[in-house]
Amino acid sequence: MSLDELIKNCKKGNRQAQEQLYRKYSPVLYAICLKYSRNKTEAEDNLHDSFMVIFDKIDQFKSKGSFEGWLKRITVNTVLQKYRKEEYMTVVTDSTESETEIDSGYADISLNTLLGYIQDLPHKYRLTFNLYVLDGHTHKEIAEMLGTSAGTSKSNLARARQILKDRIETTQNKAIIGLLLFFILEIWP
Repeated sequence: MSLDELIKNCKKGNRQAQEQLYRKYSPVLYAICLKYSRNKTEAEDNLHDSFMVIFDKIDQFKSKGSFEGWLKRITVNTVLQKYRKEEYMTVVTDSTESETEIDSGYADISLNTLLGYIQDLPHKYRLTFNLYVLDGHTHKEIAEMLGTSAGTSKSNLARARQILKDRIETTQNKAIIGLLLFFILEIWP
């Protein structure tokens, strides 16, 4: 079945078409949900909520532009709308401290390790970091999405970068100490 036929059948409420749509796009949308969620269970809940909105609003898709882009936008908006309502999105500080630069000397850290560190960031910092760094939104856009100010977005990004920098430095220092201990023990039995 072509994508146009699939969309048309979903608009009619056809359950088989909805299941096909889910199977086709759930991996991509789950990755988005995982990026903005605290854990896998929450990402699965967010994916479910997103598909509920998608099936509810599929009549609004007018075949202008990318269907996958439309799905992604709905997913991000659904997840962010959920978090806007929750208490932990309130910000402790609204300062606009200078942005922390991460030294390029950390280029040897693996992508999986870095993604793990990003996933471990406190929720409000992870959302801001992902929206700014990975998705390319401006602080003004992030503020509108999260219901905060641009200054809060800048502060949250700076704090996220500082946390990541500290984690990377701690990890690298542990590795260096481990290597030193290894060499010391090899030299002095």
